[in-house]
Amino acid sequence: MEEVIVIGGGLAGSEASYRLANMGIKVLLYEMRPKKHTPAHRTDKLAELVCSNTLGSMELTSGAGLLKAEMEYLHSLVVSAGKHAYVPAGTALAVDRELFAGYITQTLENHPNIRIIREEIKKVPRDRVVIVASGPLTSEELAEDIKELVGFDYLYFYDAISPIVEADSVDFSKGFWASRYGKGGEDYFNCVLSEEEYRVFYEELIKAEKVKPKDFENLVYFEGCMPIEELAERGYKTLLFGPMKPVGLTDPKTGKQPFAVVQLRKENREGTLLSLVGFQTRMTYSEQKRVLRLIPCLKNAVFVKLGSMHRNTFIQSNRVLTPFLNMRKHENIFFAGQITGVEGYVASAATGILAGINAGRLIKGKSLLMAPEETMLGALVKYITGKEGTLQPMSPVLGLLPPLEERIKDKRRRKELLAERALRAMEVWSKLANEDIIILSPATGQG
Repeated sequence: MEEVIVIGGGLAGSEASYRLANMGIKVLLYEMRPKKHTPAHRTDKLAELVCSNTLGSMELTSGAGLLKAEMEYLHSLVVSAGKHAYVPAGTALAVDRELFAGYITQTLENHPNIRIIREEIKKVPRDRVVIVASGPLTSEELAEDIKELVGFDYLYFYDAISPIVEADSVDFSKGFWASRYGKGGEDYFNCVLSEEEYRVFYEELIKAEKVKPKDFENLVYFEGCMPIEELAERGYKTLLFGPMKPVGLTDPKTGKQPFAVVQLRKENREGTLLSLVGFQTRMTYSEQKRVLRLIPCLKNAVFVKLGSMHRNTFIQSNRVLTPFLNMRKHENIFFAGQITGVEGYVASAATGILAGINAGRLIKGKSLLMAPEETMLGALVKYITGKEGTLQPMSPVLGLLPPLEERIKDKRRRKELLAERALRAMEVWSKLANEDIIILSPATGQG
């Protein structure tokens, strides 16, 4: 049986490789690290998380939560790893990055049907079944070849990475532990700012020196991952409705809602590292330390990782791909992950599963499968492959799902019914999608 080439060992490439291997198909998984690094990655592990350590909400009434539940029906490696490396974060599935990437790397390295090749691929093979999952940080030479392959110019935007601090350096007397609206446990530390402290922070943030883009770069941000200084430039109170919003929190010292808060979330299981939630930035390193230490609880903060910017590249999938995630002009070439225009870890991983399913079915001479549009996976893929006009990156959101036949006024109940319908559809569809599974690796606990 023909081997399938998977380009990229991120979340999408890992899921695609895992699915194909479990279908009894040999996989050549190409990952250029550590021979060649990206501007954001730091290790040679597969599925390294670089922007945040959370895989989004676990609530079924959220897009990310629903999508993860659907992925479990499809034996997702990423969801399995997330549960293995879980650290408390309220209703979010946050993970210990090292444990998470280590679990996936070990699983794929030990799989009998996967061979991992640590080399850079600079050109997509035209005569093989291949899944391009090179991610938002696709190397320049490969990006140029993909550009030639798809026939359309790339769009690109910039993601910003939030800083991480040592927990021992945080002044915990300047805030309180709680989750917004009391959901989950006391998983977030909320650094409290008075109105005057917020004013000082805001003014210095606006004045702070930023990393300048190169001459050939045009900064186009994804709205869901805006740098805090970009938000601040939209108005004095903008941050109070974004990452510094106090809504849903009550300071136990005063019994009142704070004027502003900065939330810190555990980065690892031990809680020795904390990340600033929603505080992605493109300030220079020296300015990050100066400005962020104006936040009362971070006056003496020790930063183990500072924020940075990196380029995210994606194709206009609505002009290039079918709902099976293969190319309209080359049925043997599939795309998966953020390069398709989906946004976020979970969406990237989910498209890797779908691409793996269909690449495997193509190899076996079977008809390709389209995920039901009532599911979060199906709705998301339908959006990126069927949207009219210019495609901008899209996260899994319930608004993508087709409306219910009956109009439900209660928003919470409507979300619950959408989730129930999606999971029913996925349960049925997954039986067909999983019919080709021959083996599952020991890491899943199933055989």
